[in-house]
Amino acid sequence: MKKSQAISLIAGLLASATLFAADTSKTPLPLSSTPGQGFSQEGLKRIDAFFADQIAANNMSGAVLAVSKNGKLTIFKPYGYLDKANNKPMTTDAIFNLASMTKVMASVSALTFYEEGKLPLNAPISNWLPQFKDMKVGQVDADGKLNLVPAKNPITVQDLMRHTNGLTYGGRGATPVHKMYPAGSAPAAIQYNSEEFIDKLASAPLLYEPGTAWDYGFGIDVLGIIEEKIAGKPLGAVMQERIWNKVGMPNTTFDLADKDRPRLAQPLPIDPLTGKPQRVDIHTKKVKFDCGGSCAYSTAGDYIRFGQMLLNGGSLEGKRVLGPQTVAFMTSNHLNKDIKNNVSGTEPGRVGYGFGLGVAVRTDRGLAAINGNVGDFTWNGAYGTVFWADPKEQMVVVMMGVAPGEIRKVHREQLNAVIYGALEK
Repeated sequence: MKKSQAISLIAGLLASATLFAADTSKTPLPLSSTPGQGFSQEGLKRIDAFFADQIAANNMSGAVLAVSKNGKLTIFKPYGYLDKANNKPMTTDAIFNLASMTKVMASVSALTFYEEGKLPLNAPISNWLPQFKDMKVGQVDADGKLNLVPAKNPITVQDLMRHTNGLTYGGRGATPVHKMYPAGSAPAAIQYNSEEFIDKLASAPLLYEPGTAWDYGFGIDVLGIIEEKIAGKPLGAVMQERIWNKVGMPNTTFDLADKDRPRLAQPLPIDPLTGKPQRVDIHTKKVKFDCGGSCAYSTAGDYIRFGQMLLNGGSLEGKRVLGPQTVAFMTSNHLNKDIKNNVSGTEPGRVGYGFGLGVAVRTDRGLAAINGNVGDFTWNGAYGTVFWADPKEQMVVVMMGVAPGEIRKVHREQLNAVIYGALEK
């Protein structure tokens, strides 16, 4: 197909989709009085053109964009293909693996236990998981030899939630310590059950002294297992009871039913940057535990309700998940001056961010490669999903896509630009 034909096809797909879902009974939030309210018409056209161009250029298969402004749904729209290889158009009820956007939900459910006095943030995690009582820190000398020294500080619950725990992702480095860890959350959950997973982590040395450096890793997976121990039930059941039922998130789950699999969005067969085949393993491989770091599925509609609940200070439509002061605490920077801030190492758009409890939090405007305001909070997913909330703009943005390669980071910056560029004031 020629590029001109592809663009015409995408334009046709876009023309068939309004700013809102066709069936307003299925819209996830109350609709704004006019479609696109708060955004310029020219800006809305640029948003559409961005998706049309990326889909026509084979940089993404498709996406669902949901944006709320001042508590009202102002954009809710599918773009492109649910499954391009089989010519299936994207729908607003498409399901996506959230990857690390699961972490935000697992942190919120943990904070419900915190509010009950059952999960103090300064408590050592060995209170629930004694395997972590006497951890060692791995230090590599000038000759490349790994030496183990006793950790001075215990890993605390707060260390799990703000990624200052030393339990690193093996796939994010090449040191001798990294080589002793699983690559990431989903691969670990595919390989190990929760008991085996904890034993694996506890037997490895820490990458750094707990409480001294931000480093992306397995903290929220361990947090989820602690939640399971407190509640005596799987993490999915905990979240169902404490978040999903209250917020109204019927499509969010760790265990995707067979009847819902036709709605699961698929990546392009070929990575547009490398030209190599790509896939999302968790789409076809079953996990052995509900991993709080990566493994949940959801829709754009469900997740924008979750984001709106947080922006509202912990409640939605009269049902409260967290107290407003707890949400304010969660979305504050928890990296003090003595903690090395490596948040920007995850992607250039994180310069000027600290980290709260499960979310990155902007502390300075103008340093990052992405627009926004001090106090906005965010986290994204490794397979192409995007989430941020901007309290100053009273805006929540959720973009669900399937782009497991590095191009997802480019899309994040581009999406941010077209969204903020479209705001009227």
